Amino acid sequence: MDIVVYILRCADGSYYVGNTRKPIEQRVAEHNGGLIAGYTQSRPPVELAYSEVTNVLIVAFERERQLKGWSRAKKEALIAGQSEDLPRLASRRKR
Repeated sequence: MDIVVYILRCADGSYYVGNTRKPIEQRVAEHNGGLIAGYTQSRPPVELAYSEVTNVLIVAFERERQLKGWSRAKKEALIAGQSEDLPRLASRRKR
Protein backbone atom coordinates (compact mmCIF):
# COMPACT_ATOMS: atom_id res chain seq x y z
CA MET A 1 0.00 0.00 0.00
CA ASP A 2 1.51 3.30 -1.09
CA ILE A 3 1.19 6.33 1.15
CA VAL A 4 1.92 9.74 -0.34
CA VAL A 5 3.27 12.55 1.82
CA TYR A 6 2.63 15.81 0.03
CA ILE A 7 2.96 19.58 0.19
CA LEU A 8 0.28 21.76 -1.37
CA ARG A 9 0.74 25.40 -2.29
CA CYS A 10 -2.46 27.25 -1.43
CA ALA A 11 -3.89 30.24 -3.28
CA ASP A 12 -2.69 32.57 -0.51
CA GLY A 13 0.89 31.30 -0.94
CA SER A 14 0.93 29.22 2.23
CA TYR A 15 1.82 25.55 2.35
CA TYR A 16 -0.16 22.58 3.61
CA VAL A 17 1.45 19.22 4.44
CA GLY A 18 -0.58 16.02 4.47
CA ASN A 19 -0.61 12.36 3.58
CA THR A 20 -2.98 10.05 1.75
CA ARG A 21 -3.41 6.48 0.62
CA LYS A 22 -5.50 7.68 -2.33
CA PRO A 23 -4.03 8.61 -5.71
CA ILE A 24 -2.49 12.05 -5.24
CA GLU A 25 -4.48 13.57 -8.11
CA GLN A 26 -7.70 12.51 -6.39
CA ARG A 27 -6.58 13.96 -3.07
CA VAL A 28 -5.65 17.31 -4.65
CA ALA A 29 -9.07 17.39 -6.36
CA GLU A 30 -10.74 16.72 -2.98
CA HIS A 31 -8.84 19.66 -1.45
CA ASN A 32 -9.83 21.89 -4.37
CA GLY A 33 -13.44 20.75 -4.15
CA GLY A 34 -13.66 21.71 -0.48
CA LEU A 35 -14.17 18.09 0.54
CA ILE A 36 -11.32 18.16 3.06
CA ALA A 37 -12.33 20.13 6.12
CA GLY A 38 -9.71 22.34 7.65
CA TYR A 39 -6.85 24.48 6.47
CA THR A 40 -7.16 24.19 2.69
CA GLN A 41 -10.92 24.57 2.62
CA SER A 42 -10.65 28.35 2.87
CA ARG A 43 -7.58 28.65 0.61
CA PRO A 44 -8.46 27.16 -2.79
CA PRO A 45 -7.27 26.54 -5.33
CA VAL A 46 -4.32 24.45 -4.19
CA GLU A 47 -1.63 22.89 -6.33
CA LEU A 48 0.69 20.01 -5.65
CA ALA A 49 4.15 21.39 -4.90
CA TYR A 50 5.92 18.23 -3.69
CA SER A 51 5.25 14.58 -2.99
CA GLU A 52 7.06 11.46 -1.91
CA VAL A 53 5.87 7.89 -1.58
CA THR A 54 6.46 5.25 1.08
CA ASN A 55 4.76 1.96 1.82
CA VAL A 56 5.25 2.15 5.58
CA LEU A 57 2.50 4.01 7.43
CA ILE A 58 4.59 5.05 10.43
CA VAL A 59 7.28 6.41 8.10
CA ALA A 60 4.63 8.52 6.34
CA PHE A 61 3.28 9.88 9.64
CA GLU A 62 6.78 10.69 10.89
CA ARG A 63 7.74 12.40 7.63
CA GLU A 64 4.53 14.45 7.61
CA ARG A 65 5.20 15.59 11.17
CA GLN A 66 8.80 16.44 10.27
CA LEU A 67 7.77 18.53 7.24
CA LYS A 68 5.08 20.36 9.22
CA GLY A 69 7.79 21.50 11.63
CA TRP A 70 10.02 22.91 8.90
CA SER A 71 10.34 26.60 8.14
CA ARG A 72 8.91 28.01 4.94
CA ALA A 73 12.44 28.42 3.56
CA LYS A 74 13.27 24.79 4.22
CA LYS A 75 10.04 23.59 2.57
CA GLU A 76 10.78 25.77 -0.45
CA ALA A 77 14.29 24.33 -0.75
CA LEU A 78 12.83 20.80 -0.69
CA ILE A 79 10.22 21.73 -3.31
CA ALA A 80 12.92 23.26 -5.51
CA GLY A 81 15.07 20.15 -5.22
CA GLN A 82 17.82 22.00 -3.37
CA SER A 83 18.51 19.32 -0.79
CA GLU A 84 22.04 20.64 -0.29
CA ASP A 85 20.52 23.75 1.36
CA LEU A 86 18.49 21.82 3.96
CA PRO A 87 21.25 21.44 6.60
CA ARG A 88 22.14 25.13 6.39
CA LEU A 89 18.51 26.16 6.71
CA ALA A 90 18.03 23.88 9.71
CA SER A 91 21.08 25.18 11.57
CA ARG A 92 20.18 28.77 10.73
CA ARG A 93 16.85 28.46 12.55
CA LYS A 94 18.49 27.22 15.75
CA ARG A 95 20.58 30.38 16.15
